[in-house]
Amino acid sequence: MAKAFASQGDMTEKKITFEEVGRDLWAFTAEGDPNSGVIIGDDSVMIVEAQATPRLAHKVIEKVREVTDKPITHLVLTHYHAVRVLGASAYGAPQIIMSEKARGMVAERGQEDWDSEFQRFPRLFEGHESIPGLTWPTTTFNGRMSIYLGKRRVDIMQVGRAHTAGDAVIYVPDANVMFTGDIVEYHSACYCGDGHFHDWPKTLENIRDFNLDAIAPGRGDALQGRDMVNAAIDSTADFVRSTYLPAARVALRGGTLKEAWDAVRDECDPKFSDYAIYEHCLPFNVARAYDEALDIDTPRIWTAERDIAMWEALQA
Repeated sequence: MAKAFASQGDMTEKKITFEEVGRDLWAFTAEGDPNSGVIIGDDSVMIVEAQATPRLAHKVIEKVREVTDKPITHLVLTHYHAVRVLGASAYGAPQIIMSEKARGMVAERGQEDWDSEFQRFPRLFEGHESIPGLTWPTTTFNGRMSIYLGKRRVDIMQVGRAHTAGDAVIYVPDANVMFTGDIVEYHSACYCGDGHFHDWPKTLENIRDFNLDAIAPGRGDALQGRDMVNAAIDSTADFVRSTYLPAARVALRGGTLKEAWDAVRDECDPKFSDYAIYEHCLPFNVARAYDEALDIDTPRIWTAERDIAMWEALQA
């Protein structure tokens, strides 16, 4: 029996956990599905990551209303991927914030990414009819910006390329807590199809240098305590290196993408096969690693058609 492509066979609802990771800071997690974050200030609320649809966003809002009735005024998006941004309209936030680079990626490849992810994640896109269109920021930044929710300062920063070229992290200094988006994962595969393998380990070390007390990662459980934070950074770095190096060796000797796929499986299956979305991510990760080894710095745009052509080639 042929394997289902990406997450087309995953139609099981995931258990939601809503966990406080610092004073008035919450992580919305769902067994390897995309996470969201909640930052409660003196008089308003900031949401980190919108979810894939307004339907899923309302699940986040329900949890927020269990802990505060303050208005949601800011939505921060760590990068451009459809599963992170297309639920934005549900929050009614007057400020939607991305890095300038991430906004450029919406313009360059946002529609193609939406079409591609729609066929990869049918469960996440249930209720897609309510998505009004691509999500565009009202505010962009380069490098760093700070927002004050009353007296509570929130720093939104670019600390290096990793999951995408436009990644941002959200740091709350009074609690020493960071929302990392998909730069850091916990017991979940990294999606590297639009990533930068050479930069990713250094970006992780930039995060480690904050000596954080907690991280809300892009996928997987919230990470509380420095031991857990460092373990997740280490395992994410191991995943990235274990994916890139076998694929690069094949690419540089002129081998095929299928040979790279087999080499990566030999290295990664024993360590990561039980991680959430591992099988989903693997073909995209191998394709991107192969390209980067051949000095293709800007990830090629994924389309629904390219997805299927690649999958068919790997299964042949």
